Amino acid sequence: MSDGVLSQEEINALLSGGIPDADTSDAAAGEELTPDEVDTIGEIANISMGTAATTLFSLVNKKVEISTPVVSMGTWDEIVDKYEKPCVLVRIAYTKGLDGSNILVLRENDVKIITDLMMGGDGSNTDGEITELHLSAISEAMNQMMGSSATSMSSMLNTMIDISPPSSTLMDLQDTTDGGEIEDFLEGRFVKITFKMLIGDLVDSEIMQLYPVSLAKDMCRSIVSNMESDTASTVEDELIHPEPQPAEQPQMQAQPEPQVTPQPQMQTPPPQPMPDMGTSGGQPYMQQPYMQQPYMQQPYPPQQQVNVQPAQFQPFAGNYQAPYQPENIDLIMDVPLEVTVELGRTHKSIQDILDFAPGTIIELNKIAGEPIDVLVNGKYVAKGEVVVIEESFGIRITEIMK
Repeated sequence: MSDGVLSQEEINALLSGGIPDADTSDAAAGEELTPDEVDTIGEIANISMGTAATTLFSLVNKKVEISTPVVSMGTWDEIVDKYEKPCVLVRIAYTKGLDGSNILVLRENDVKIITDLMMGGDGSNTDGEITELHLSAISEAMNQMMGSSATSMSSMLNTMIDISPPSSTLMDLQDTTDGGEIEDFLEGRFVKITFKMLIGDLVDSEIMQLYPVSLAKDMCRSIVSNMESDTASTVEDELIHPEPQPAEQPQMQAQPEPQVTPQPQMQTPPPQPMPDMGTSGGQPYMQQPYMQQPYMQQPYPPQQQVNVQPAQFQPFAGNYQAPYQPENIDLIMDVPLEVTVELGRTHKSIQDILDFAPGTIIELNKIAGEPIDVLVNGKYVAKGEVVVIEESFGIRITEIMK
């Protein structure tokens, strides 16, 4: 009721003998995802399942492609009506970082093909029924796939995420009328994520991942919280460390030109008259005329003679060979080299790079399952495939480039 006017829903409720409970309506609205939450869940699923596809490639040694996920809301009745029967349900429970579980729904024939490939076959041995061997094999495959997926989610949510060993069950959906018998969240509406999976030319199928709405909303809140904290940290860094202002350049003052002091000229001293010597031996002394001698510049000292000879070179014969020295490669065995694993490359404009934000997905030039490049000190030396070693990524060399 608002402004004293009854709504049509309230009128119908009065006629039927009751008034709708507002809390019930709010609870029903809370069981749905907003468009932004649907986009966020799609981004998380796309990244995590892309990593899982790479792990599956290392197990079956076949090219694996998983399409972009489609996120929607669903019910157990819709799953029973549309999905192939029987099928294999794989339950994955989170033990750290997230509270809840999710379920993967796989077709029976897909499980047989994956198991045969894991056992070294060619994927054609699909006769017979699903056995414990098939369930154990698919559980191990999902354990490694979802383990790598949890590692990717840990980076996105900025928290450590771990899972328990998955459990697989063969189930005929027609025999199970109530989804609550499998998992509590299947009683009502839940989040349904649909993928298209291709394994070589053997599998062209659809898999589903079912999430409780509460778990999906928790993941969305974690993503938004991380984005806000990253933005706040960036602003705080800019306030604490402002950009330095350029210093003013000092002006150069013109220096006065040096004055050249004139050098005094050398003057020749005037001649002085010879003194009278008188007479000697009664002979009259005859005064000799004074001869003016010119001023002579003192000559330079003689230079020392240096023995200069043309350079002589020994003729170089065409069949000359340098003396052989054996290589000692042991001297460089401990030199460290940088090993880089290149997942792929792409080109982006400056505008695209400026639009980068946490959660942005960058499509590379390689498809899921394709061998990746191994570089040593920037030189392409090998191809390999990604493997998961406990909680870390590794690389298995498949081809050495010559």
